[in-house]
Amino acid sequence: MSENSIFVIDGLEVEAGSGAEVHWLDRDFFELTYQGKSFKGEILNRDIENRKLRLKLNHRVFELKKKFELDELIAELGLDKVKVKQLKEIGSPMPGRILNIQVQVGDHVKVGDPILSLEAMKMENILKSDGEGVVKRVAIDKEQVVDKGQLLIEFE
Repeated sequence: MSENSIFVIDGLEVEAGSGAEVHWLDRDFFELTYQGKSFKGEILNRDIENRKLRLKLNHRVFELKKKFELDELIAELGLDKVKVKQLKEIGSPMPGRILNIQVQVGDHVKVGDPILSLEAMKMENILKSDGEGVVKRVAIDKEQVVDKGQLLIEFE
């Protein structure tokens, strides 16, 4: 690998060169000067675990990731894949009344899919999946009142 660092910017590999200066205004805001041009910058999001930053430079948003020599080995070993939780069951996080059920037996549920809506304290709460699975049994009915921890959905 050369002396310059490799970055992945919006999915494209870019070799970092010299000649850029960064002046930090505070933890999130900075000014970047490159080839005589000045850019206003802001860090929108830090994903330290995945070594990613979302930056805004002059109103344009970029996703930036520093590439390391170990990245290729990690990918070859399959260790860069996010592990997805296999669902077994979903219980009620609070007492309330079932307003709507968005899944049926046999449905394949993925992370983020809406499962059902639960009314608690006059507010509608959408319960979303935090894993994957196939619905084996819907243990409740629409309009049913449920207790905290009560089984709602069972998965294969």
